[in-house]
Amino acid sequence: MKENIKSIVVHINQIYGIDISKYESSFLLQSIQNRLSETNCATLQEYYSFINSNNEEGQLFIDSLQICYSDFFRNQLTFSVLEQIIIPILFQTISNKKSKEVRIWSAACAGGQESYSLSMLLHEMTHFNDNQLNYRIFATDQNKQQIENASIGLFSFSNIQNVTVKRLHNWFKKINNDSYQIKHEIKTAIEFSEFDLFNEHLSCPPSSIFGEFDIVFCANLLFYYNHEFQLIILNKVNKSLKKGGYLIVGEVERNVVLEQKFREVYPMSAIFYKME
Repeated sequence: MKENIKSIVVHINQIYGIDISKYESSFLLQSIQNRLSETNCATLQEYYSFINSNNEEGQLFIDSLQICYSDFFRNQLTFSVLEQIIIPILFQTISNKKSKEVRIWSAACAGGQESYSLSMLLHEMTHFNDNQLNYRIFATDQNKQQIENASIGLFSFSNIQNVTVKRLHNWFKKINNDSYQIKHEIKTAIEFSEFDLFNEHLSCPPSSIFGEFDIVFCANLLFYYNHEFQLIILNKVNKSLKKGGYLIVGEVERNVVLEQKFREVYPMSAIFYKME
């Protein structure tokens, strides 16, 4: 079985120039098994023969590896700690400095739900508290189609189940019974752009110019990759964080970050403080 998987990895690299060995093995295997089911292949060997003779299937398999699931306010504890503790502390700290801007990087924004959730929290902090501070969110993803969809900010009813009625009323415009559009005031502080976290020449989104983020949101991404590439991602976002900045990951990714130079600010929150 391992040899057949390795053959598929080599084939994709040779034909498409894409190294899929960076993905975590169980995720890669599950993705292959899903394609077996879709193509009615009975074995990995049969699927290898199929993908070797079918360029369209090769591209479909690569597309299946794209990480595109997201949700509004996905981890309730994380967003509660952000809203009640982290963001107020950030605003208080920044208000005492020359810089009056909170800078956030949403490093794998997918459909934009994460970025818009953050923008709602920050906009409420500034809008309802008469706070003169500004914020900017740099939302990136390596998938061009995801970026285009995210920038539109149009969501179905099933996508907004974690949004409170109050926020739905304040920050969404109902288009029809199954379509809701993010309002302009929530979109205006977000800049969506393509960015590959494995780009060896760039340490942060070019649009941000110099990085220096107060928060980097890199949630529910690390567990798709093997340990070597997890560390590459963590090293990149660590360099782009201000001293005293915060890294946010997914619940199941906490142990990966705890092994590095971060301290969790609240138990099980998946929010980490950069100590140096």
